[in-house]
Amino acid sequence: MSSSQLVGTGKESSLSTAAQQAKINEIRRMMGPALEKFPTLCSDASILRFLRARNWNTKKAARMLKEAMKWRQQYKPEKIRWDDISREAQKGKLYRANFCDKHGRTVLVIRPGFQNNTTTPELQIKYLVYCMENALLGLKPGQEQLVWLIDFQNWNMSSVSVKVTRETARILQNCYPERLAFGILYNPPKVFESFWLMVKPFLEKKTCKKVKFVYSEKPESRRVMEHLFDMETLESCFGGKNTNTGFNLDAYAKCMIEEDKKMDEFIKSGCPLPSDQEVSPKSNQSEALVSETCSEASEEESGPDVEEEDDESESPEHCNDTTEMDKSSAKEA
Repeated sequence: MSSSQLVGTGKESSLSTAAQQAKINEIRRMMGPALEKFPTLCSDASILRFLRARNWNTKKAARMLKEAMKWRQQYKPEKIRWDDISREAQKGKLYRANFCDKHGRTVLVIRPGFQNNTTTPELQIKYLVYCMENALLGLKPGQEQLVWLIDFQNWNMSSVSVKVTRETARILQNCYPERLAFGILYNPPKVFESFWLMVKPFLEKKTCKKVKFVYSEKPESRRVMEHLFDMETLESCFGGKNTNTGFNLDAYAKCMIEEDKKMDEFIKSGCPLPSDQEVSPKSNQSEALVSETCSEASEEESGPDVEEEDDESESPEHCNDTTEMDKSSAKEA
């Protein structure tokens, strides 16, 4: 994987700290007081992520941010608790790993072949959102992004829904922009290529470039994993040496109940996310980490290509102004 594949357009690196701060201030002026009602969105770090997601176009970033505010006001993701989604978690399809990557970033493990077929698509999405909120609250100071490890054990075409995948992509890209460091698809079967061709058009180009196909039998793929993870702590199902890992529902439930208490305390504080409180405008920070991680690794597969449009994709619906949020007394907390 060459660094040129992973570093952005270069526009961000050409913006000085002062220029980035000026754009943040412009967004604040455009959004007005409504923004302050959403602690997880109102920090400079959060606004920077929306700006990066829209290539520093303030009008597009503001529209995207308004839509995210509208979604949080209606969906109330920070109020989801373990008891609300525990049934979906029973088989360990999605969980927060007890190890990080070499940069200290939180890892979410996804095992789509272990989907609980007794639940609804709505509960699947709700559990995903719960895991995102929990993982972001747990990020260390200065960290902004997550690593996704997707294990294809037991996977087949009936394991996933295009509808759920599309809604997942919409929420993650529009409401949690620039939160993905890497998405590692580990040992996807050949038949997955057909599914990938169906869902890739739902993903923005920047997201697609962060999704990598990794195969345990390929030396270059193993080198990618060694660059990203401490092999002593990485789960054995991903080629690591740690055999004392995996999903234990009882232990995980206890952990998440404790995490729910932390979320309650965070909401009461009314502060931005702890990880955002030490992030300030910098030049190409996250992309530099990506480049450093993989610049020495060989080229690995990005999956089959589909024809892509030049225009950057955006959510089809936008909240045109903040009037309804200004009038509402409901806050994110």
